[in-house]
Amino acid sequence: MPGNSSRKGAIRKSGKGPTIGSGGRVKRGLEGRGPTPKAKDRPNHKVYKAKAKTEREEAARPRRRTAKSTEAEWVAGRNSVVEVLRAGIPVTGIYVAEGADRDARLREAFKLAAERGLSLLEVAKPELDKMTSGAVHQGLAARIPSYEYAHADDLLDRAGSGEQPLIVALDSVTDPRNLGAVVRSASGFGAHGVVIPERRAAGMTASAWKTSAGAAARTPVAQTVNLVRQLKAYQSAGCMVVGLAADGDVTLPELVSADGLATGPLVIVVGSEGKGLSRLVAETCDQLVSIPMANQLESLNAGVAASVTLYAVAQARASR
Repeated sequence: MPGNSSRKGAIRKSGKGPTIGSGGRVKRGLEGRGPTPKAKDRPNHKVYKAKAKTEREEAARPRRRTAKSTEAEWVAGRNSVVEVLRAGIPVTGIYVAEGADRDARLREAFKLAAERGLSLLEVAKPELDKMTSGAVHQGLAARIPSYEYAHADDLLDRAGSGEQPLIVALDSVTDPRNLGAVVRSASGFGAHGVVIPERRAAGMTASAWKTSAGAAARTPVAQTVNLVRQLKAYQSAGCMVVGLAADGDVTLPELVSADGLATGPLVIVVGSEGKGLSRLVAETCDQLVSIPMANQLESLNAGVAASVTLYAVAQARASR
């Protein structure tokens, strides 16, 4: 009957908890949940999804990384040391041989070192010979950190407004003096950088620094794992790739006189000292170019061939 609370089923069992008031099961629902998360932190929000997509694309995109040589290097010679100091290249120490002639170059090196707060250490000439592995140091040497190579793709960006990219690529050139000579010519004739393979090729050693006469401080050298792939990347970016070969399709004068060939974006590929261009590199080039000779001399030194070609291209560009 109504009101008979003792009747079976008339009331809830106590184990279920109360159903009215602000306590019991509804207490948690009345507690605050804190501030609303930002849109970028809410998985179902479009801002969050857009951010996640961007992060995935960034992770998939290849990174442009620079590489470093394995150990510190010595820069030997008065001109090279002065150029390094002028360019602001990191230097860990300047070493001068006892009794070295204090000419204008040496005095300038001392002045630049003092302005940068670099220590000057005087050592015996035999000790400096040993430090620089017998290089012709002229009584002056600088110790620099390992060389930091540029990324090959970034060389294109060095061309200024109204300027066409000009890059030199070396195909397995193993003599560091040839590398240094090419870097020096590239700097002198307005090239925007030099590309070398990462393996089986000369790197920026002290000998290369010496031969470049400090030009490596102004003109970047980039390493690439696969030269053929890098040349194709330059072609995709709009560059014409020409390789120097004794049996080239055209001569150097024909190249520079042709309308737009030398004055547009250009990559010059120089082969190794003995074998010249490798087969795959030669097949990748858009054009093979020969340097005409007055006699039966078969080919030029890699550094000289690069210099002659860069000079011809620079003259063509200047007269444009």
